Amino acid sequence: MTRRPATGGDLLRLVRVEGVGTRAELGRVTGLSRPAVAARVAALLAAGLLTERADGPSTGGRPPARLEFDASGGTVLVANLGHSRGQLAVCDLAGRVVISSDADLPPGASPAEALPRLLDGWDDLLAKLDAPLVPVRGAGLGVPDAMEAGRWAGSDPSPAVAARFGVPAFLDNEVNAAALGEHHAGAARGAGDVLFVKLSTGIGAGLIMGGRIQRGAFGAAGEIGHIAVAGGGGTPCRCGAADCLEAVAGGAALLARSPAADLAALSALARAGDPDAVALVREAGGRIGTVIAGAVNLLNPELVVLGGDLTGAYEPLVAGVRAEVYRRATAPATSRLRIEPSALGDAAGLIGCAAMVLDRILAPDAVDAAL
Repeated sequence: MTRRPATGGDLLRLVRVEGVGTRAELGRVTGLSRPAVAARVAALLAAGLLTERADGPSTGGRPPARLEFDASGGTVLVANLGHSRGQLAVCDLAGRVVISSDADLPPGASPAEALPRLLDGWDDLLAKLDAPLVPVRGAGLGVPDAMEAGRWAGSDPSPAVAARFGVPAFLDNEVNAAALGEHHAGAARGAGDVLFVKLSTGIGAGLIMGGRIQRGAFGAAGEIGHIAVAGGGGTPCRCGAADCLEAVAGGAALLARSPAADLAALSALARAGDPDAVALVREAGGRIGTVIAGAVNLLNPELVVLGGDLTGAYEPLVAGVRAEVYRRATAPATSRLRIEPSALGDAAGLIGCAAMVLDRILAPDAVDAAL
């Protein structure tokens, strides 16, 4: 079979991902003629996706020039929404947060309640930029709970996003988004097999295997918060079952047993050495570690990353987690296992949403269609 000629989208990937830096190098890698490379590069320059700068003094003839991906050539709108709070941001085309704010949403807001506020919030952030980056090229949302067929609680926000900003919208579970963020720029960067566990009001996991997020057949992978644990005393869970990990060791369950007003206050008490707070968090860590141990035996990740509000009390939490993981998981699965805190904190979900969008809109086929 004959190989199709490299397109503008292929050349952008070579510059952005592979670091190919000159027109001559692009020609050597792709086999394209100089005029063909020039035409494709000109289209990418005009689209604001590449820049070209002098790369040293001329030794005769045309000065050498280097091509670089232009991360300032547009914006990506992102929102990461948890059960109790969320964030909005505008990112550049490298996935870096340019400006962000808290999402002004009531806890448990439905898509119909949340979406108009999200759209207005993005408009407000764009208006605050000193030098607005244009154009908006895509939007990404991390939303609570499992998803199916790209829908959030049965609703598709894409038409409303397209009507306001004229761009496609992409969705994922908010824990998957945080896992992608850590894999893109945080504690899991470069790791191939990762279990990211978010410990906040609820408990959930994002799984990366072979460098790719795994969502399961119906988008419900990672729901470790709804695995039953022993000794729960019949505690009811919001899912309708009893003694789920989230119902027994999630943030809401811990606050019901603590005088702290929120997880930040509980974490502060634990960091200060309050014996009741330390014991409560460590006990929760042990229950969480029991479930993580099962996941480690099943999946054999190289890295477990702990994120979410409860990691504000990281030392007693991870002590409980590690004790159970290393006690219950097999020696081959734990011999080189690392358990680490999130490196990005609240920004993980935003950066992951941006990565989710950029993987799609900067794919060669998508770039070619845009050009």
